[in-house]
Amino acid sequence: MAVRPHLALVPGEPGGIGPELCVRIAQRDHGCRLTVLADPEHLLAAARALELPLRCKSAGEECVAGELAVLPFPAPMPMRPGHLEPLNSAQVIAALQRAGLGCLEGEFDGMVTGPVHKAAINAAGITYVGTTELLAEQAGVPVVMMLATESLRVALVTTHLPLREVPDAITPALLERTLRITHDDLRRRFGLAQPRLGVLGLNPHAGEDGVLGREEIDIMIPVMEKLRAEGFHLQGPLPADTAFLPARLSQCDAIVAMYHDQGLPVLKFSGFENAINTTLGLPYPRVAVDHGTALDLAGTGRASDESLWQAIGLCRKLAIQGCVA
Repeated sequence: MAVRPHLALVPGEPGGIGPELCVRIAQRDHGCRLTVLADPEHLLAAARALELPLRCKSAGEECVAGELAVLPFPAPMPMRPGHLEPLNSAQVIAALQRAGLGCLEGEFDGMVTGPVHKAAINAAGITYVGTTELLAEQAGVPVVMMLATESLRVALVTTHLPLREVPDAITPALLERTLRITHDDLRRRFGLAQPRLGVLGLNPHAGEDGVLGREEIDIMIPVMEKLRAEGFHLQGPLPADTAFLPARLSQCDAIVAMYHDQGLPVLKFSGFENAINTTLGLPYPRVAVDHGTALDLAGTGRASDESLWQAIGLCRKLAIQGCVA
């Protein structure tokens, strides 16, 4: 693995804050070769709006402050900050797929992704649930979404599902797969010899011995006992309302939540500006920002690039550690 790994960066929705975050990142040394898969005109327009210097170079080239290496993905419509343009959605999907293919074929050592607007893509007639799911399908592997700050990691058993569908989705097979992927990637990529996982119950009070629901008894406990017999360090099922107390978190390297809004509100409250989203289970590092397209901030110059900076830093670290399969 090269000391300066080559990472692909996909800004995401052109009308959101992605292009201007890339311009801000271009003003500092990020410790790697970074190739942005986007329309160069969108990046240059964002630079002009921010009154920051930007020179676009060829994909894979080394850059100094004020430069970005760009693999062009021309969009059919001009960028309008703060406005969605479904006609540009195919360009966003094509860039994501190209970056994923480049990672699978060894052209890139990892991928960083900006915020993508799901509604705009679906409005273009493209079926899209999320980038995590798109990359998993492309690679042909099961994955786990894990979000993290400097002090907390939260992995999800289910991701973008309506709440009424969550209980039926949590099967023994899915729970076991999630725990195995999380455990294995924390060891392989994050250097934790014996990861300690805190597993949240699905129901209030973790079911309270079946009074408030039997998922913990019928599904979760049998799976956890099976994995404990293999040497997994698992706590739970834990009541979600007390699992994030400091004393409990000090005994866990990651929390495994059953659904999206069970674990992520606490994580985002604990450090939204520094939070990132990483996909466990892929054969390459993929790290994303932990925020949306922020259409209300696009074009104002007030958007923070801290989450993107953190995402690039973690992806670079994982690549340098030789974590690409």
